[in-house]
Amino acid sequence: MHRRVLLAAGLAALAAACTRKPSEPGKPSPEALKNQAAGEAFLQKNAMEPGVKTTASGLQYKVVREGPAGGVHPRPQDEVKVHYEGTLLDGTVFDSSYRSGQPVIFRLGRLIPGWIEGIQLMKPGDEFILYVPSKLAYGDQDGGPIPPGSTLVFRIELLGVLQSNGGVGLG
Repeated sequence: MHRRVLLAAGLAALAAACTRKPSEPGKPSPEALKNQAAGEAFLQKNAMEPGVKTTASGLQYKVVREGPAGGVHPRPQDEVKVHYEGTLLDGTVFDSSYRSGQPVIFRLGRLIPGWIEGIQLMKPGDEFILYVPSKLAYGDQDGGPIPPGSTLVFRIELLGVLQSNGGVGLG
């Protein structure tokens, strides 16, 4: 069910992008530039908040809850079972597995770079908040509920890892 919702949202985003006036090739739109600046200001301030860590790529994360010791960290080729909610900086929710009441399984390597990096830091049972800069999210793409140049915030619970070699690590 949730995959159909994601597919429908993707098709709606594609249709919306096709009806918008494109900016010059290789040049971000004024909206993207405005959102990038707001995101950079947010991330600079957020980096000073207690518990927030920043990786070399610029991804920020905060550990909300740690799972049991000894869990397996997922790799890009693994599938992950997660509950998540994604918001814009103003708190607008653009996607949530909590709303459907069903966790979702994704192949980690097919997600946005911020998720690929952030979820590899987690193990089953962990709950993190990821603060994903535009360059690690959807960049200047314009379409759907996420404006171009947006920094995104995700609350993610890693419920399990289905390893590509057939092993399962569930929390």
